[in-house]
Amino acid sequence: MIKPPRTTRKARAALTAAAVTGCLVTLSPSAGATSSTAAAPPGRVAVDVASVNGSGCRPGSAAVAVAADNSAFTVTYSEYMASAGGGVAATEGRKNCLLSLLVHVPQGYTYAVSHVDYRGYGKLEPGATGTQKASYYFQGMSQTANRTHQFHGELNDNWQVTDTTGIEALVFAPCGEQRNFNINTELRADVGTSDKNKTSYMTVDSTDGSINSVYHFSWKQCPVRR
Repeated sequence: MIKPPRTTRKARAALTAAAVTGCLVTLSPSAGATSSTAAAPPGRVAVDVASVNGSGCRPGSAAVAVAADNSAFTVTYSEYMASAGGGVAATEGRKNCLLSLLVHVPQGYTYAVSHVDYRGYGKLEPGATGTQKASYYFQGMSQTANRTHQFHGELNDNWQVTDTTGIEALVFAPCGEQRNFNINTELRADVGTSDKNKTSYMTVDSTDGSINSVYHFSWKQCPVRR
């Protein structure tokens, strides 16, 4: 497996000069929660990996951690890379990952994910392209349309993109029900018009739960049952 240079990866986690396009979809908010968002709940929020499937994330290659203030969670991928050109097999040009998470929240609260920052490293030859896609849904509910970001070579740097949902369109987990939160992602590399003898690749290093790079929770309090 090709490994991007660590010194460059650590230089900066910022969006490069590659062209990026985003698609923001509008969703219908779930019923059963109060109309305004709340502060993060006290107590422990835990996120467990219920299942992981896909060519980009073998079992054991994705890890989850929750921020201490319950504002976000981090998913770290260790093997998520798509590559093309240079004799690489055609099947390596598209990788995907379906991650199903079991989110345990304090009683009386429910959550949505308001925005997500993805980070990675790209090495694209001039004329090559890379694509990152993601969609999200709760178990038993409709899947969102893909949010798509495209990169154009020449690129040899870290990349970062954000998927955002407006507060009026947030989809909250139904109150009082335990439903898995599913993250469906895809990563592509295509030689395009580049030199087919040279390898281009895109990696997803992590989706990071720090203040600037998050699967960021929005919280609501559920109505009291009488």
